[in-house]
Amino acid sequence: MPELFGHTRARVGARHALITPDNQVNSSLPGVVGATAAVLVSPAMGAGFAQTLLTFGAGGSARFAAGGVETFGYLMGGGATVAVGARVRRLGPGGYFFCPAGSDWSLARPSRGTRVTLFQKTHAPLAGAGGPRAIISDQSRVKGAPFLGDPAANLQVLLPDEPAFDMAVNIFAYQPGGHLPFVEVHIMEHGLVMLSGAGVYRLEDSWYPVRAGDAIWMAPYCAQWFVAMGKVPARYLYYKDVNRPAL
Repeated sequence: MPELFGHTRARVGARHALITPDNQVNSSLPGVVGATAAVLVSPAMGAGFAQTLLTFGAGGSARFAAGGVETFGYLMGGGATVAVGARVRRLGPGGYFFCPAGSDWSLARPSRGTRVTLFQKTHAPLAGAGGPRAIISDQSRVKGAPFLGDPAANLQVLLPDEPAFDMAVNIFAYQPGGHLPFVEVHIMEHGLVMLSGAGVYRLEDSWYPVRAGDAIWMAPYCAQWFVAMGKVPARYLYYKDVNRPAL
């Protein structure tokens, strides 16, 4: 239902933000054809990365040339052929890819309505670690594990936890009533999109009802906590910066 009388669930503050599907405004991105692009998180709001939702029509495409930016892409729905450097693979819902800085990537032949969430950041090299490698895979190939031993909270780690990688992207799945075991406060920044279900997210001293399609930005040291609500599991995809010194 469209939001009426100026009411919105969206909030944008100095250290966190909630953007709902009803608030999204599309923009044009170089290299993206036959698709809408909603930039949900960006340095313009104070973030150190960009989070973008691409929604393709039939015949749309995306092509990004090699540069200093690395890209993680996750197919929220539909299907497309993804190429990262010389690697090419057809992906469906739950498929994902990682393109390191210095490589190019493209998306072609999407089915109508294909949605892709992108997390992009400038790569931070680490002396002696080398560069991260290109990846095209599917979440179904990644085994999840109970988070801190809690079977009601399952974590899938989609990118290798290796020094070469300066970003991590994971999927958290909660059974109804499942929750983070404590309020987290940490140096890592987050970008997040709710994949399914609903719940309540605490961001600093505010509490937000969230549901599928909502996007969240959390600055470093933003106090955060989540509980799944309703009768079905809740799942979200989230980004964080990792494996780099604080100074």
